[in-house]
Amino acid sequence: MGQAQPLPAALEAIEARAAALGFDMNSDREVGRLLAALAASKPGGRMLELGTGCGLGAAWLLHGMDAQASLLTIDTDETAQAVARDTLGADGRVRFLLEDGGTALAQMAAAEFDLIFADAWPGKFSHLDEALAALGPGGVYVIDDLLPRPNWPDGHQANVDRLLADLAGRDGFVFAQMGWATGVAMLVRQAA
Repeated sequence: MGQAQPLPAALEAIEARAAALGFDMNSDREVGRLLAALAASKPGGRMLELGTGCGLGAAWLLHGMDAQASLLTIDTDETAQAVARDTLGADGRVRFLLEDGGTALAQMAAAEFDLIFADAWPGKFSHLDEALAALGPGGVYVIDDLLPRPNWPDGHQANVDRLLADLAGRDGFVFAQMGWATGVAMLVRQAA
């Protein structure tokens, strides 16, 4: 097996601070590696993360992005996002927005992003049409946490099942579902 790829510089600090806060909605490292690879496939790309949390997903996205790429990451949790701001904010490629993801999506232009990581309710279980409208041709939409998790609310499996059926049936996209890590699905917008 080959040599292990380096981790994002801020990853362990973010994980430690998230644990100290009791924040248990962090992105899995395997999902992070996928995010970094997808970000690397979009030179000069425009990335959107819905659900900053403490910044693990953002750290992985930044890890894969080139110098011309940009990342907008959105969350409503000021305390969690403060960890991301403290650890990642010096990187000029990232911009943080403390706002409801649904509200932000409603203000976005069509085909604005090359990669969207929807790691919050808005853009995933609500405002899905708006999120997908913000994805440009060849753009990738990624979601995780599709396999049962200890922090799922009662009845959440039905939400996941409806979402996956919706994504699989979308015209103009290629759909892939992966049963590894925390459960991942992707849509890629086909060129017109």
